[in-house]
Amino acid sequence: MKVLIYGAGGVGGFIGSFLEKTDFEISYVVRNKRFEFLKSNGLILKSKIENLKKKNLKLLEKINKGDTYDIIIITVKLYDFDNVFDEIIDKVKGDFIILPMQNGIYAEEKISKTLGPDNTFGAVAQISAHIDSNQIVQHIGTLATFFVGSYGKKESQTLKFFCEKVQEKNLSIIFKENIKEKIWEKFIFLSAYSGITTMTQKTIGEIYNNSELKNKFNDAMKETFNLSRKFGVDFKRDPIEFWNDKIKKMPAEMTSSMYYDFLEKKKLELDWLSGSIIELAEKKGIKCETHKEIVKKIKT
Repeated sequence: MKVLIYGAGGVGGFIGSFLEKTDFEISYVVRNKRFEFLKSNGLILKSKIENLKKKNLKLLEKINKGDTYDIIIITVKLYDFDNVFDEIIDKVKGDFIILPMQNGIYAEEKISKTLGPDNTFGAVAQISAHIDSNQIVQHIGTLATFFVGSYGKKESQTLKFFCEKVQEKNLSIIFKENIKEKIWEKFIFLSAYSGITTMTQKTIGEIYNNSELKNKFNDAMKETFNLSRKFGVDFKRDPIEFWNDKIKKMPAEMTSSMYYDFLEKKKLELDWLSGSIIELAEKKGIKCETHKEIVKKIKT
């Protein structure tokens, strides 16, 4: 099986470190200083699950025209997704499965509109990992679970086989029948978490200790939940209650990566998170005043 990982940052680097333990042929698209480091030093992971190091990687700076792959895992930021997806569609030949590890629903919806729902697969990454100043993948905590599945009604034995094999190597990529539920469940929290923490410049603990901000956080989650209903998503449990229970157990000092990007004046995923909720809500004829406030205040 041939697997391409597009981007070898925190998520891509973590997944790649474990995939290197399989018999699969693993390739990476990386550029600039990340390419040079991986070429010279290999892929290095520091994790409480397992510390791993792999040299002699198959590195690419771009996909070659006519390349073939069975699985393509995209781990770039949302604002880079369109260019990466277009490159894949233009250059990769044959049948392949794209697993988009981006936040929100933008990537899956883009793929679905281009390839059709039966050729679209969803993915959810539950992990905190980043590249440190020494180009080492640092995995924070012990949570590292990935969910994948068909976005339409078509089953994929290739994807199920892939999941079975990587789990044998201690990589928790789990095939899920109702992947849409998992994607939207995360999106409900993440859209509020990224938006409210960045807008207020506060931690989750500071937000939930302030009744007004806590209510605003819940309003943001409810708006995304209401949007999910328009997409026909059925939840086995109330996602708002689920996240409020989960937030109680989170470290009070936690804040979003988008807030850190905001402080460092980096490009934000705002337009693909709260921004996409506003756009989709307008098309579906529902209100989303909280997400409009988030976008307006952060941009100004």
